[in-house]
Amino acid sequence: LNKSVKNYTSGAFAEYDRGDVAGLLQDRLQKGRERLDDALETVRALLEPVEPPKGQLQMQHYFVGHSDRPDDLKQTEQRRVALYKAVVGLIRAYANLADEMPEAGYSAAETEAIKTEVQQYEKLRKEIQLASGDYIDLKQYEPAMRHLIDNYIGAEESRLLAGFADLSLVELMVEQGEQAFDSLPPNIRQNKEAMAEVIENNLRKVIVEEHPTNPKYYEKMSVLLDELIKRRKEKTADYEKYLQEQLALAGQILHPGRTVYPQPINTPAKRALYDNVGRNETLALELDRQILATRRDGWRESIIKTREVRNAIQDVLKTFETAEPEAQYLVDLAKNQQEY
Repeated sequence: LNKSVKNYTSGAFAEYDRGDVAGLLQDRLQKGRERLDDALETVRALLEPVEPPKGQLQMQHYFVGHSDRPDDLKQTEQRRVALYKAVVGLIRAYANLADEMPEAGYSAAETEAIKTEVQQYEKLRKEIQLASGDYIDLKQYEPAMRHLIDNYIGAEESRLLAGFADLSLVELMVEQGEQAFDSLPPNIRQNKEAMAEVIENNLRKVIVEEHPTNPKYYEKMSVLLDELIKRRKEKTADYEKYLQEQLALAGQILHPGRTVYPQPINTPAKRALYDNVGRNETLALELDRQILATRRDGWRESIIKTREVRNAIQDVLKTFETAEPEAQYLVDLAKNQQEY
């Protein structure tokens, strides 16, 4: 095929000046080697700032943050995105040359060393995605990328993650209990502190994402998580008990309805109102009724329709003679409820 391409293209551009077509017919292997070398250097540069000894915990701290610092997860997001993109670029560059490394000028030792390095970086990418809770969001194992990984760098480690399917770690914790931790890569499972931070960061991410739907409830969940982290760091609880407490907290975070509420407070929207109006059952039920009666299709995007909902909420607050919370706070809360 290469010979045919050279034969045909050598004649196809015969009428053009060399300068006009320079770069169009560069040697594929040479260009592929340049891309692979550049991709390797890009990933290595991204890992350079990680503190020695650049182990699992140091990688998590740099790319995910510390689990007891709620803002770290957001602040390190750009680092993680850069790592994910760089490793994907490396995998594609390597796959283009994987079957022709000697022809591209690599020695046998260099070929094996590069393959090992690519495997390590792909393994790191998966571990960081799990540690940060990005795994389920990025859906990185699309068929094309999965094919490249399986065929060129090996998939032994990735098969350990098959249990995650389309579930997040927190969802697995709720469904499978301690068995969910068996789905984590060995590098994480074998380091208790790293595993603890993976769990904590995944719980933190769900709390942050769900906070707008019920601020008061998830602020309480955040406090509970902070207390567990503090006790772990102070070593005031044994590790097995700590894991059980995290499993229990995962259930509360993922399923607020399991918390005891008055019987009429039986939907997520009612629970959100109840928690955010001082747990006043009568007020919460009346607000729910008025919002359902007033909101019209597309009310979130319409200033006039939103104003109608806000006026209805304001009338209820006046009837109950309460100024806390403000009507606009409840409007924003209602916008985050699927029921409305």
